[in-house]
Amino acid sequence: MPDAMPEVLAFLRSRRSRPAKSLGLPVPDEAALAPILEAGLRVPDHGKLEPWRLIILEQAALARLAALTEMRAAEMGHDAERIAKSKSQFADAALVVAVISSPVISEKVPQVEQTLSAGAVCLSLLNAAAAAGWGANWLTGWMALDAPFLQQGLALTPDEFVAGFIHIGTERAAPPERPRPDIAAKTSWMRS
Repeated sequence: MPDAMPEVLAFLRSRRSRPAKSLGLPVPDEAALAPILEAGLRVPDHGKLEPWRLIILEQAALARLAALTEMRAAEMGHDAERIAKSKSQFADAALVVAVISSPVISEKVPQVEQTLSAGAVCLSLLNAAAAAGWGANWLTGWMALDAPFLQQGLALTPDEFVAGFIHIGTERAAPPERPRPDIAAKTSWMRS
């Protein structure tokens, strides 16, 4: 029988994201963020390609991205409500880790596996932040895939995109518990 870690399983069974709008100051400083990032990068990575990278967005960068979001959304013809909601993702944030999907040319590892690895980084960062006592939320939005936004705002290459904007901070108000998936409805067994 394997060595069980019931406390880790209990943590994973009770983990939850915290709404980004409920997160505020203080946020982890560089020293407090380092172990979260280290844990966040311990994900399945077939071929050891490391097909992802991180960009830490602090206040000045977030203000710049909020302005760029507003400008791009207006150029794209979004309505005022959608512009305000998109802009607030950066304007109201205190610390965001942008997880960049950065695929590597490989004959052995398909791009979809590399993209899934970047998604695993997002979830791993959420779990690490929660384990360190911080609230965290994984957001995307149209900005995660908009080429002009990505190039102007984050200096990404044409083959890169944002797998997730991971907001981390101090939780100001706990949201109510939400219904969880029905395991029986989402699980099937193939025994032959």
